Amino acid sequence: MRKSHNKFKGTGVAIVTPFKKSGAIDFDAYEQILNFTIQGGANFIVALGTTGEAATMSKLEKKTLIEFSVRIINNRVPLVIGVGGNNTSDVVLTIHGTPFKGVDGLLSVCPYYSKPQQEGIYQHFMTIAKASPVPVILYTVPGRTSSNISSATTLRLANDCENIIGIKEASGNFDQVYQVIKNRPKDFLVLSGDDSLTLPLIAAGADGVISVTANAFPEEFSQMVKLSLAGDFKSARAIHYKLIDFTNSLFIDGSPAGIKAALQIKNLCSNYLRLPLVPANPEIYKLIEKLVLQLQK
Repeated sequence: MRKSHNKFKGTGVAIVTPFKKSGAIDFDAYEQILNFTIQGGANFIVALGTTGEAATMSKLEKKTLIEFSVRIINNRVPLVIGVGGNNTSDVVLTIHGTPFKGVDGLLSVCPYYSKPQQEGIYQHFMTIAKASPVPVILYTVPGRTSSNISSATTLRLANDCENIIGIKEASGNFDQVYQVIKNRPKDFLVLSGDDSLTLPLIAAGADGVISVTANAFPEEFSQMVKLSLAGDFKSARAIHYKLIDFTNSLFIDGSPAGIKAALQIKNLCSNYLRLPLVPANPEIYKLIEKLVLQLQK
């Protein structure tokens, strides 16, 4: 049995990193969002991911944010941190320099820009898994990386390394996900990386999600996932369709621009991003505001 197999089932929240106008991390707002999502029913937190704008953060900021997250979460739910890149040796050095006390898992994105062969992707993740003191969750998101972890490579990694415990699947390729679910070891997790596809993927056998939407509506999204995992798809569908327009609106101007707009509307954090990302344009902001207010009625 893989380590911590059941820790990461259900709803994980790809938590945002709030910033002040000065560009500094807003730790007060970050604490508020952590508490809001955990109290709303999140099963685990994912920090320093795409939604957390980790790509624009310094190593010191990342270290500080990890230690702060551990302290605020205080073992209420598991914590996963994002550590990835397209330079395998540098990722290993980063892992060796990361404070893992209180951290339960590592999410690592498929190497980007270099567009490696599948054998290179396999060796990259085997090297990371060997270096990591905590279980590793693969992350494939070709829309951002221009590279993809094929189903064959995912299954090879799942069978060859017990420290690789699952995958966040954001390829949008149902056939690819089906092959992983059909042929995976029984203790290998498949998590949706697309909020709008979570319900159908769970219906196909997936184990949960790492969600953006749940930053703003953790109670509703977590309940939808919980119902889906219990096989009550009639009730889950009602929540899915209640949230779907809001979920889709979050990605019109890219993420995390959409979710930060929603969190500002809900008075959870300010609407600041780090360049090259900028806030959602006024038209999209108004749409998100309208949908948030409808959901809060």
